[in-house]
Amino acid sequence: MRIMVDLNVLLDVAQNRAPFYQDSEEVLARAREGEYDAFLPGHALTTFFYIMAKFADVPTAQTAVDGLLADFGIVGPDKAILTRARSLPMTDFEDCVVAASAEAVACDHVVTRNVGDFAGSPVAALTPTDFLALLPAPPDEDE
Repeated sequence: MRIMVDLNVLLDVAQNRAPFYQDSEEVLARAREGEYDAFLPGHALTTFFYIMAKFADVPTAQTAVDGLLADFGIVGPDKAILTRARSLPMTDFEDCVVAASAEAVACDHVVTRNVGDFAGSPVAALTPTDFLALLPAPPDEDE
């Protein structure tokens, strides 16, 4: 399975946003463990860095971005993705770029808390909670 992770999921974890943190963290952790292939839209990294530098500091933002670069596939945007994004019947261009990026690498889902913003997306959007419900339960660490 392949997923595109939206910026809000990253920020839920980085900023410890309740009540979203736990499911968003599990989505990222299970991707890091190789349970599925996870991608980030390239443009989200610049916004993530900016927000993290303001929320914490520049060294923290740099470390966080380095971790994302090490653990996730990064997609575009290039001219083809931006052109495809412009053709999508969605209202927010940034969400269109996320959807077009997901489509470009044949993702099965966009994982986002803003599912309603992805009406018209060529790739189905799910919340972290709904995405996790599709997966088998993680093995019990006590076993």
